[in-house]
Amino acid sequence: MKQIETKRLILRPITEDDAQDFFELDANPNVHIYLGNNPVKTIDQSKAAIANILEQYKTNGIGRLAIIDKATNTFLGWSGLKFEQNLRKAFDYYDLGYRLKEQHWGKGYATEAAIASLDYGFKDLKLKEICAAADIGNIASNVILKKVGLKPSGQFTYEGDVCNWYIIQNPYY
Repeated sequence: MKQIETKRLILRPITEDDAQDFFELDANPNVHIYLGNNPVKTIDQSKAAIANILEQYKTNGIGRLAIIDKATNTFLGWSGLKFEQNLRKAFDYYDLGYRLKEQHWGKGYATEAAIASLDYGFKDLKLKEICAAADIGNIASNVILKKVGLKPSGQFTYEGDVCNWYIIQNPYY
């Protein structure tokens, strides 16, 4: 996994040292409104999430990256690509995702990180297509996905929630 830099951000591989930041992120009920309303309750749950990401690095050569503010070295959340095999049972795909601590919402960090992740996926990894999903009620996430160039491509239901489905093709092919 390589580090990616943008104007304001560093996207770097997640490490076990990020456990406290992951816990702060995922223990917030507001962060989980559109993620099943199931915030973590213990640091061990956050450590397990990190272990899963580290395994994705080994197995798939790709996974979510920590978003770090260049100016303050602050952990803002995570973003990046993931080889997704569980959300859409009918097929596997490369998923664009992001999650930020609530105090960092609305500052353009998710958009900036998403653009950098798409660029990495298309230019470096030579992926043909990247997909994403967002709960229909998550207005901010739906706006970001469209803003960075993903095109709506229908809806599906996951665990009782209706989600919008997005796709973007590699423009360099």
